[in-house]
Amino acid sequence: MNVLLFGATGMVGQGVLRECLVAEDVTQVTTVGRSPTGRQHLKLRELVHKDLFDCSAIESGLTNFDACFFCIGVTSSGMTEAQYTHLTHDLTLAVARTLARLNPQMTFVYVSGAGADSSAAGKVMWARVRGRLENALQRLPFKAVYVLRPGIIQPLHGIRSKTDAYRWFYALTRPLLPLLRRWLPNTVLSTEIVGRAMLAVARRGAPVVVLEAADISALGRA
Repeated sequence: MNVLLFGATGMVGQGVLRECLVAEDVTQVTTVGRSPTGRQHLKLRELVHKDLFDCSAIESGLTNFDACFFCIGVTSSGMTEAQYTHLTHDLTLAVARTLARLNPQMTFVYVSGAGADSSAAGKVMWARVRGRLENALQRLPFKAVYVLRPGIIQPLHGIRSKTDAYRWFYALTRPLLPLLRRWLPNTVLSTEIVGRAMLAVARRGAPVVVLEAADISALGRA
């Protein structure tokens, strides 16, 4: 597989990148982001691009991919709905529409979040925005679109979140998370499980379009 990865410097993206690099059937991984990953690997190619709302300048490097893993996400904390919509809904759709035009044969896999609201009409702002985005992505002319809704994710292999609040959370819960993963394997995931699940979806598809934590766990452990 030839894989395109957005958000490779984030916690989930780092995990996906690692699993792509160790997967025997992934021939090349191209990352796209505002900053380099700092990784070096024979399979890895990086496109550093500051304005992801407009990818016209790098379109020549965005063709002939089998799958795209979109792992860019921001916290809604302190944002208005308009601000969060711009950075989450509008940004993702701008990229996805370009990719659908360039790669209609592509499987597009989007990392959303547990609790996203498919009705897009609930009381929780971030859940409405994510749900509206999930629905819009499924209408694009890709070969297939899948949405992952993970909840708690334990970072493995030295991976760290870029968000201060999440780093504090993981520092405080580090002794507990391995136990929770053992007791609640369908609820508490890891960056490794999420990455493997995304690859499984790109290879073989999945029984459902929207994958909750239990679905992700099953695919990532298979």
